[in-house]
Amino acid sequence: MSNLKAVLKADMIAAMKAGDKPLLATVRSINALIKQYEVDQRQEVDDAKIIELLEKARKQRVESINQYQQAKRDDLVKIEQLELEIIEKYLPAKLSSAEVQKVVTSIIEELQPNGMADMGKIMGQAKAKLQGQADMAEVSSLVKKSLS
Repeated sequence: MSNLKAVLKADMIAAMKAGDKPLLATVRSINALIKQYEVDQRQEVDDAKIIELLEKARKQRVESINQYQQAKRDDLVKIEQLELEIIEKYLPAKLSSAEVQKVVTSIIEELQPNGMADMGKIMGQAKAKLQGQADMAEVSSLVKKSLS
């Protein structure tokens, strides 16, 4: 069992004992995402895949918050924000823009790309190094800016 999966299981048990319904509901939804992936792919997940699934859940919560704010549904915004905070506890700490730029620059120096044609190679390395620590859309724009 992966380390992050064990932490999620322990937190679910603690939330049950403490009667923390928001934490319990969120951790259960995360565990359901993990279980669904394992069933669909017929393989056990590692921490990197769990982080990827958590990023997906985080992105969904952010989109929901934006939609609920447009619809003026403050009650639902609060619920989604609480779930987002819980999900972010399990994700690695975010890097600053300067740190992300430093990583992207080092990857570019290492690979010596021949223009935009090598963007896929650079993004592959960047995703491996920055998964869960940076917004990949931001990374993509930094790579494009550096290559052009």
